[in-house]
Amino acid sequence: MNADDERLLEDLLEGKHRALARVISKIEDRSPGYRDLVSELYAHTGDADVIGITGSPGAGKSTLVDKLAETYRERGETVGIIAIDPSSPFSGGAVLGDRIRMGSTIGDMDVFVRSMSARGTLGGLSTATADAVKAMDAFGKDKIIIETVGAGQNEIDIVRTADTVAVLVPPGSGDDIQTLKAGILEIADVFVVNKADRDGADRTVHELRDMVAMGAGDSVSMAGGHHGADSMAMLEDHPDDEAHADWDGGDTDDGNDADDWVPPIVETVATRSEGVEEFIDELESHQTYLVDSGTRAEMARKRYAEEIRTLLREDVHGLLEDELERAGGIDDLAEDVRTGDTDPYSIAGDLLTPVEECLEELETGE
Repeated sequence: MNADDERLLEDLLEGKHRALARVISKIEDRSPGYRDLVSELYAHTGDADVIGITGSPGAGKSTLVDKLAETYRERGETVGIIAIDPSSPFSGGAVLGDRIRMGSTIGDMDVFVRSMSARGTLGGLSTATADAVKAMDAFGKDKIIIETVGAGQNEIDIVRTADTVAVLVPPGSGDDIQTLKAGILEIADVFVVNKADRDGADRTVHELRDMVAMGAGDSVSMAGGHHGADSMAMLEDHPDDEAHADWDGGDTDDGNDADDWVPPIVETVATRSEGVEEFIDELESHQTYLVDSGTRAEMARKRYAEEIRTLLREDVHGLLEDELERAGGIDDLAEDVRTGDTDPYSIAGDLLTPVEECLEELETGE
C-alpha cells in the first residue's frame, strides 16, 4: 500500500468522514490499490449491526430509513447508510444523490449517507457494497443500513450482506403478497407494513401472518428469514452447541422449535414516525437471537466463504479475458466455431490449459 493510501486509512480510522467518502469511492471505482485498503479494514470490523431494507417500489423505504436513522441518533448511536440507486446509462454513477430523501438528518455528521449505483457487473455491485460496509464498520458506525432500489435479484444479493433483513410491504391486494412470495419474501427476518394508515393495511398484515404461519410449518427458509436454512443446517451439524442450548427462543405459540426465528410483522407510518421504535425493537431482538443462537458467527463464515469465491471468480475471469485477447479475441474464435474449424469446448480447454499449468507449478513448487 502506498503512502497516500496509508494516510487515507489512518484518517478513516481516526473518524474523518472525508476519508471514509474517499475510501468508498476507491472501492466503487475499483481504483488501483483498493484491495490493499480493504484488506487492512478487516482487522477493524465486526462491531456494527448491518441492516438490509428492501421491498417493492413505492413501499416507502427511503422515508423509513430516514426515520430509522433519526431514532438511532436520538439513542446516541451513529449511522451509516448505503442507498443503492439506479445508475446513469452514461456515466454509471448513482443518479438520485445522497440526501434527496434523508431530510431528517441533514447536517448531522454522525449520519453518513452514500449512494452507490446499481450497475450490473460480474459480482461487482454486491462485492462493492460489502466492501463499503466494511469501510463504515471500520470507521466506527454503530448501525449500517443498506437500502435497495427495488426487489430484483440484484437487491436480494445485496441484502445478503446484512445481518438482519427487513422487507417492506405496502398495503395492497393479495396479488401483491403472492408476487413478493416468489422473490424477496423468503429472505425477510422482519416484515414491515409501511403506510399502515392506508386502506388495505389490515388485510396485508393478516395475509402476511397467514403466510408466515404456513411457511413456519412447510418451509425452513420462511421460518428462519434469510438465514433460516443455513441456521437449521448448522443446528443439524452441531446439535449439542452450548449457544443453541442456552437460547430459550422466547415465547412461541406456533409450535416451532425454540431455535427457529419467526419473522415478526411491524406496522409503521414512517412519515409520522409511528411504529419506528417498535421496528427498532424487533431489529434488536433479531440481533440478540443471532448472537445467542450462534447463527451470526455461522452467517459470517458463509459470507466470507462467498466473498472468497467471488474474488476468485473475478480474478479468474480477468485472466481468461486476457487469454482470449492473446488467442485473437472472442469474435475471431466465435467465427472459427461458426465455420466448423473448432468448437466451444475445445477453445475453453485450450484457454484453461495455461492457467491449470500455472496452478500445477505452484502446487509442485517447480
